Amino acid sequence: MGMGAAVPGNRGAGDLGGEGRWGSPRGAGRAALQIRLSWLCGSDSVPSLVVVLAASIVSKSGKALVSRQFVDMSRIRIEGLLAAFPKLVGTGKQHTYVETENYIALLNMRKVPEYSPSLDEEGICKTAFELIFAFDEAISLGNKENVTVQQVKQYCEMESHEEKAHKLMMQAKINETKDIMKKKANELDKMRMERGKLDKGGYSSISGPRVIEKTFSDMSISGTGFGSGSGLGGLSTDMDSFASKPKGRAPAAAAAPGKGLVPSRSASLAPSDPVTVTIEEKLNVVVKKDGGINNFDVQGTLALQVLNDADGFIQLQIENQDIPGLSFKTHPNINKELFNSQQILGAKDPNRPFPSGQNETPLVKWRIQGMDESSLPLSVNCWPSVSGNETYVNIEYEASEMFDLHNVVISIPLPALREAPSVRQIDGEWKFDSRNSVLEWSILLIDQSNRSGSMEFVVPPADPSTFFPISIGFSASSTFSDLKVTGIHPLKDGNPPKFSQRARLITANYQIV
Repeated sequence: MGMGAAVPGNRGAGDLGGEGRWGSPRGAGRAALQIRLSWLCGSDSVPSLVVVLAASIVSKSGKALVSRQFVDMSRIRIEGLLAAFPKLVGTGKQHTYVETENYIALLNMRKVPEYSPSLDEEGICKTAFELIFAFDEAISLGNKENVTVQQVKQYCEMESHEEKAHKLMMQAKINETKDIMKKKANELDKMRMERGKLDKGGYSSISGPRVIEKTFSDMSISGTGFGSGSGLGGLSTDMDSFASKPKGRAPAAAAAPGKGLVPSRSASLAPSDPVTVTIEEKLNVVVKKDGGINNFDVQGTLALQVLNDADGFIQLQIENQDIPGLSFKTHPNINKELFNSQQILGAKDPNRPFPSGQNETPLVKWRIQGMDESSLPLSVNCWPSVSGNETYVNIEYEASEMFDLHNVVISIPLPALREAPSVRQIDGEWKFDSRNSVLEWSILLIDQSNRSGSMEFVVPPADPSTFFPISIGFSASSTFSDLKVTGIHPLKDGNPPKFSQRARLITANYQIV
């Protein structure tokens, strides 16, 4: 509604004359648009001396959707004028303007669709700033500007040759940077291929250190391995390859730079011995809160690290505990007959050494399935109960005697809370993550002295299902398979190199649901 200057007299409402209409032609639920854009853009139907107090768009009920004041007026004043306007218009009639003792209201909605295609309340509110900018281009200090609709549209779009040139220049720089990155990537790939070809008939290796992104406790083993033909490469150590269905990840062999056994990951600690063996098992466990197991899966990997080329001519003698459901999968170029008959890990070609460097090379992986609930390293029970205006939650854990667990963290989801829960009793430490609304119960070590423990806390009334699923994380220095290297056999004359080994059991996914 474009409100003009105070004009004496009350001549009532003028007819629309086909120029605009109150409301939207699409239905009564549309917003009523009350603004004379045609006059603001140069029409001579109204004297030019009239000063516009405000340009507004209101609904039929008088609710202000957009309002731009051009003179000093209080908010209460402008809202009062807008609220009274629908009563003056009435129903069943169409108007181009309405005049009262205090102001003249000019109406026309023909130009509003230029800026707000949707003529309802939601559409007007979404384009409020575009409409206000259009008002400012058409009206200056309450006086109309001598501009056309196309000029207003052009000014609002703010087309600038300099801006376009700047954007083109920035896009050219981005494209140039992408081209440089592609060239660098191609150069690196060629370097890797050349390194693989340098080793004629032997293993190729990349001895340079790689970036260590994770600690030993949460490293994932996935990388390249032995090749085909005369080289070694193509071993995918993705544990999901044991399963019958893929997980959607690209095979590790797709990234192999060529022939040769390429180490897959960096060691977390700098080795001090010529040969280091790393044995790692990961747990994937889903336990039902009412008892029973949805999933209990153990996946393991043995990786080798050799510091010097001369120490790569070796074979590893291993042994493991014979447990049901244990199955091994060796590298394609490892001597499978030797492994199956004598449990010795060695290459098919004894004249080719294992790669050397600062990175570990996976040689064999295994999987254990079919274990029951009694084999779980850690069991957790949660008992929430509502009493009055509070929910009491009792949680207890019970650890197996098979393992000593380190850095145990039990994460319990909570309802949205303003303050931390009231912890009444706890064996260990606790921390409240307010951002994720999770209570973390931490026990540094679970051994013979504390195979069981409990915690009790109180929160406002909540549904018992709110406290699930419970996530658990821990590590142990022994494994289910108890696989270990008992000795190293040199393939050339001389004493076997000194070696060390480390074993670790970690949780990949351990939940109570």
